[in-house]
Amino acid sequence: MLHWTIGDVRVTRIVEIESTGGSRFILPDATPDACVPMRWMQPHFCSPEGKLRMSVHALVIEVKQTTGTRRIVVDTCIGNDKPRAVPAWNHLQTRFLDDLAAAGYPRESIDTVLCTHLHVDHVGWNTMWSGGQWVPTFPNARYLVHAREWAYWQAEAEGEHRQIMNDSVQPIVDAGLMDEVATDHRVCEQVQLEPTPGHTPGHVSVRITSGGQQALITGDFMHHPCQMQRLDWGSTADFDTAAAQATRERMLARLAADQTLVIGTHFATPTAGRVKPRAEGGYWLDVALG
Repeated sequence: MLHWTIGDVRVTRIVEIESTGGSRFILPDATPDACVPMRWMQPHFCSPEGKLRMSVHALVIEVKQTTGTRRIVVDTCIGNDKPRAVPAWNHLQTRFLDDLAAAGYPRESIDTVLCTHLHVDHVGWNTMWSGGQWVPTFPNARYLVHAREWAYWQAEAEGEHRQIMNDSVQPIVDAGLMDEVATDHRVCEQVQLEPTPGHTPGHVSVRITSGGQQALITGDFMHHPCQMQRLDWGSTADFDTAAAQATRERMLARLAADQTLVIGTHFATPTAGRVKPRAEGGYWLDVALG
């Protein structure tokens, strides 16, 4: 279980699944032949054969304040028991909630859930199957979703996406637990949303500032560190490919300049590091081992 400390803030990674080689459906340009020469990615993010390593995990932000401790979950993975189109994600049975509790964060103790966006692998544990229905997993939390993101999926979701809204988002709305917020919403003094559009219309990242230190939880404006070297490699799930690339270019230039700790929402172990410029162009990730 990985942890990072940013001033007085502690971030803990709770893994749902990790995989190697199953990423071509999301990053089609990242072929093994194209990735093998990126030696800086080995061994953490890529096998010697060029197969990408990726992770689906949640991140718990613990903020100690004079009024008490905040416990904030960023993105809630895929979830158990849910019918999903990706075979490896269909009707999962994982120990995610047990692992969350073992880390010191039983689900009832979470006060805030931040959804960087409303894709299938970011909202799954918003709800759980109980008593023959989908109910909020975190009954004492406020679920924060950017207003434009929610409006888009309400209007556009169909097929599998409608199923995702019905089993993982609508139940928290029906329970009165969801708040629509702005892209720069400040959750508390140390935690603020940051707009990173393109992957979805209302996509946000999460900036943590404490004790003169900064970290950024990416969400999906990058799926994998290979996109640092090849900023033109987009995701098949990007809503607006041009905007997504513009966001990567803007964010990576800034992150390299200020040496913010980058915690990747889908980056495999060790998951975090600092962005460094490459003499040949683009960037690479100098990993932080916790």
